[in-house]
Amino acid sequence: MPTPPPALPTRDALRTRSVGLWAALPEDVLTLGRLFADAGHELALVGGPVRDAFLGRSTADLDFTTSARPEQTEALLATWTRATWDVGRAFGTIGARRGDVVVEVTTYRADAYDGETRKPVVEFGNSLEDDLARRDFTVNAMAVRLPSLEFVDPFGGLEDLAGGLLRTPIEPEVSFGDDPLRMMRAARFVAQLGFDVEPATFAAMAAMAPSLAIVSAERCRDELTKLLLGTWVREGLAALADSGLADVVMPELPALRLEVDEHHHHKDVYDHTLKVVEQAIDLETDANGPVPGPDLVLRLSALLHDCGKPATRRLEPGGGVSFHHHEVVGAKIATRRLKELKFDRDTVRDVARLVELHLRFHGYADARWSDSAVRRYVTDAGPLLERLHRLTRADVTTRNQRKAERLSFAYDDLEARIAELREQEELDAVRPDLDGTAIMALLGIGPGREVGEAYRFLLDLRMEHGPLGAQRAEAELKAWWAERGA
Repeated sequence: MPTPPPALPTRDALRTRSVGLWAALPEDVLTLGRLFADAGHELALVGGPVRDAFLGRSTADLDFTTSARPEQTEALLATWTRATWDVGRAFGTIGARRGDVVVEVTTYRADAYDGETRKPVVEFGNSLEDDLARRDFTVNAMAVRLPSLEFVDPFGGLEDLAGGLLRTPIEPEVSFGDDPLRMMRAARFVAQLGFDVEPATFAAMAAMAPSLAIVSAERCRDELTKLLLGTWVREGLAALADSGLADVVMPELPALRLEVDEHHHHKDVYDHTLKVVEQAIDLETDANGPVPGPDLVLRLSALLHDCGKPATRRLEPGGGVSFHHHEVVGAKIATRRLKELKFDRDTVRDVARLVELHLRFHGYADARWSDSAVRRYVTDAGPLLERLHRLTRADVTTRNQRKAERLSFAYDDLEARIAELREQEELDAVRPDLDGTAIMALLGIGPGREVGEAYRFLLDLRMEHGPLGAQRAEAELKAWWAERGA
């Protein structure tokens, strides 16, 4: 389980720490500050790098803001290094690298939004304080002037950092009205930092959640991905659902808040899903394991594994509740949602397949499978088998200790069976004993539909009986061919 966020130092302790933090900036950064100052321009380290420095986190990329216009910035950077590039001149950003130091320098901004799209009308600003006011949260609206190392915090970001609080520098209604994606960022920072959203800021998120619809699917996808790859994912997902943002970007999540029947024949599916996500994360491995964390496919699969339940919920005679075939329906729903969010094809395919297969194991828990059934389980899972192992184990959230132990024992047994059969048969690459060329030669036919049918016949035999050997496979194929009257 994720540990609670560590207790942060007090504001005064953070201020004391800052003296050492800024003195430890690379000499190349200080040189850059002097270069801008000598040319009559202001330069300040800003945003995430400042926040992360206080939190004791290192960052490879450094973001700066400046009074210089883009063409002036480019000219100054060209005297600092030969490696410069245009990140987005229209938005005032020029990038550069000198040794191991990578920087992006952006002209002070004072953007205006039209309220119908998320694309700003770029307006360059004239002061650092005005630039900080347009940033998403106070903890990201702190800066360090260079080369003087003066700490600038006009909106109390350091105090909010010490309190683990997310708050907008200006009225949240104005900030979110300018850029609704900032509401998604709030949920993302909850997952990444373990912070809470300040009540007035959260109330504005809840009131303005529908405006997220003007944001592109790709940008929503990117924020959701960062949230899911965070440390406090459950809290981030809860912020999405409780604020109403999930109704726009991932409506399958709040839809899981099904009405629990009075006899409690089914558990709270929403709470169960958040628990499964947590448990799946706990089962990720280190970099040397089969599922190195953080694993986006596994986490998306855990999030969506029961998304078919609302559509398949049925009240049965006697007061029971059923969700027949929710895994099949859920795979289709997951596919549609992930495509709408513009996830790549491989991610969509893999998540949908895991959702479809996540219930398969329960048949094993009821009755031990034949070798043939184990082979099919492995073959159907293919390269997703290790993720399927973890998703299936994470899906056990029962408070009945005896039931939990029974399911765990059964899955231990299944994994042992898989390992044993793999050792015996190279199960990961199950193929018929005869390939297409051998089939055509034996039956005296050319390429075509019949070769595929013969191949599938032999594959079924291989699944059922294990390796047959060439001689038996040939005899079985001839008998099958004769029965067809060929």
